[in-house]
Amino acid sequence: MLTATHFWQPFLEFVFMRRALLGGLVLACSTAPLGVFLILRRMSLIGDAVAHGILPGAALGFWFAGLSLPALTIGGLGAGLSMAGLAAWITRRTGLREDASLAAIYPISLAAGVLILGMAGKRLDLLHLLFGSALAVDSPTLNGMLWVSGASLVAMALIYRPLLLDTLDPLFLQTVSRLGPLAHGVFLTLVVLNLVIGFQAIGALMVVGLMMLPAAASRFWSRRLPLLMLIAGLLGCLSVWLGLLLSFYFSLPSGPSIILVAGVLYLLSVVFGPVHGLLRRPPLLTSQ
Repeated sequence: MLTATHFWQPFLEFVFMRRALLGGLVLACSTAPLGVFLILRRMSLIGDAVAHGILPGAALGFWFAGLSLPALTIGGLGAGLSMAGLAAWITRRTGLREDASLAAIYPISLAAGVLILGMAGKRLDLLHLLFGSALAVDSPTLNGMLWVSGASLVAMALIYRPLLLDTLDPLFLQTVSRLGPLAHGVFLTLVVLNLVIGFQAIGALMVVGLMMLPAAASRFWSRRLPLLMLIAGLLGCLSVWLGLLLSFYFSLPSGPSIILVAGVLYLLSVVFGPVHGLLRRPPLLTSQ
């Protein structure tokens, strides 16, 4: 029989569960506002593209330093920023949309990362890089997640106003300030940095789900931007908590379990959300 203790007992008894919970909660809080702005700026698929793009850098870091957190972080960050910068350069030079440029570049990056891992001559489970293991979060990784999450929240607070104006009315921002490109650059850097630190815990593919699913679900619960970010953060934290419990009690992979719970919360939001939810939509008028 399910009791209240089942929801807390694993985190009280096991250190690795507490680390996984704390790391997942801070990651959810830092990725939530980024995901909301990605949706508002119609850049939802960029997170997925960048998540694939960090693989060559992480593979190079593993080649030279093994499973070293600084090497993997620096390599993944360099590769992600390089891919985003290259896509932006192609967009400015050719007029091709940025999402199309990223969609063309990220398969190249993914293939290059797989080849580098094969040439390294060392054994590294590719599934660990792609899907991660939240239950294997150690102290250095947890500290890195805490620093990145804290820095992301502070940076988002600093660029909030110019980023909001650049999202809603970029032409007006150009007439009153030159902070638009800077805010966009800082925003993309934060996206890459959170994906890099997150892929080491729940995997390169799974961290995108934690960034985008709660943000997409929040759109069905409010129209106000501050509330959207708050709701997205709460949904992300709830996904981490329930996903870790699901993984613990049923011996399931932790990363996919977290994203599965986030997916269920998104579907529930689609159906029951007060803002354009399926059950809250006004009935269609019919002519008789």
